[in-house]
Amino acid sequence: MADGGRRQRAFIGSFTAAGGLGVLTAAVDPDSGALTVLGAADDVPDPSYLALAPAGDVLYAVSETAEGAVAAFRVHGDKPELTGPPTRTGGSGPTHLSVLDGHVLTADYGSGSVSAVPVRPGGELAPAASGVLRHTGSGPHAQRQRGPHAHQVQPDPTGRWAVSVDLGTDSVRVCALDGGTLALHREIALRPGSGPRHLAFHPGGGHAYVLNELAPTLTVCRWDAEEGSLRPVGEVAVLSAAPDGDAYPSGIVVSPDGRFVWTATRGRDTVSVLGVDAAGEGLTLVAEVPCGGAWPRALALDPSGRFLYAANERSGDVTWFTVDQDTGVPRRGGSVEAPAASCVVLG
Repeated sequence: MADGGRRQRAFIGSFTAAGGLGVLTAAVDPDSGALTVLGAADDVPDPSYLALAPAGDVLYAVSETAEGAVAAFRVHGDKPELTGPPTRTGGSGPTHLSVLDGHVLTADYGSGSVSAVPVRPGGELAPAASGVLRHTGSGPHAQRQRGPHAHQVQPDPTGRWAVSVDLGTDSVRVCALDGGTLALHREIALRPGSGPRHLAFHPGGGHAYVLNELAPTLTVCRWDAEEGSLRPVGEVAVLSAAPDGDAYPSGIVVSPDGRFVWTATRGRDTVSVLGVDAAGEGLTLVAEVPCGGAWPRALALDPSGRFLYAANERSGDVTWFTVDQDTGVPRRGGSVEAPAASCVVLG
């Protein structure tokens, strides 16, 4: 059961343009981790990524379209209920969002920007973004890095900084959110051509792991929250063998105790397990297992670390796994149909 005796739910994002049902609500079996879909809302096109408000009563979704928007849903019942019209982000093609200091932050892939949309006291969104920070730069990959492509934005563990990952510029940007305005604090360069996609922090707060889409690797970084500084210290492979063609790593999650990192790779239809040493810097590839479907776009882990979920976009399902607590290796438990699934959020 979730806090206050409320049964845990899962929320699934999807691409409506590819046959997805919008935002799905599912019940979570506490013993097996199994999902049962309860209802869906298709009010917003392509709600590909989701984030819960801190209280868990409002769900935010991007609308990954050229216009670029974000929407808020009430999630008390079995079907998400839109709170009002979606709000334009001020950028195009938002792929990720998070909540920080009374704002919803979005990473707008198409325009290479990060936006801040104010949240009203009841959880509803203001009708316009309060700030848009546009990235600049490019990378060596001729097709994918002609310009900036912000792919993720999230708070650091202290909630002081907003950290954005840009695939097009091979960099991570650390920003401050001051009165709704995003201000660049520091930009950290990663290996040229690596194409960073998503970042996850170690629960100890002193390290972060950046998953690279254009090279199937993970960049290990030290994080200094006082200075707002990220320093790369190593890079490790997330696949057991070199890929035949593009690999397209996608999602990353870290165990609550910091002992394991899991990554998904779409071109291989696999989930990789990496063991983490006590210092948080030594990562070793432990295993690579089938994702249970095709094209795993995102991963999610339940708060206890017992169950892992893969949103398999092309096979149209979400697969759940039971995690071996000693080895970190996930064992497939089952799956639920979710056409064009793109992410899973547990709440």
